[in-house]
Amino acid sequence: MFGFGFGELIFIVFIALMLFGSDKVPEIARTLGKIMAQVKNATNEIKTEIQKSADVKEINESVKGLTSTFTEEVEKVKNNVSENIVPEVNKAVEDIDSLTGPIKRQF
Repeated sequence: MFGFGFGELIFIVFIALMLFGSDKVPEIARTLGKIMAQVKNATNEIKTEIQKSADVKEINESVKGLTSTFTEEVEKVKNNVSENIVPEVNKAVEDIDSLTGPIKRQF
């Protein structure tokens, strides 16, 4: 326990009894116990926050990986549409204009 042996603890308790008296030692022990509990709670909260931060960072990295893959696929589709479909649509529009040209002129 905290690197103290049994003999060292007995010696520390004996010194505490000599310094503070038997009336104050239980009160001091309770106070030290409360302080240790507060320190333990604080360290647990810090550990929890660090873990949450790490989890959020992992999630963000996963989302970035997924979105980058999705973005790449969207770019491929855009390029495919602009290279293949847009020229075909433009050609169809020109064909329709050439067919309807004489009809429009009659009206």
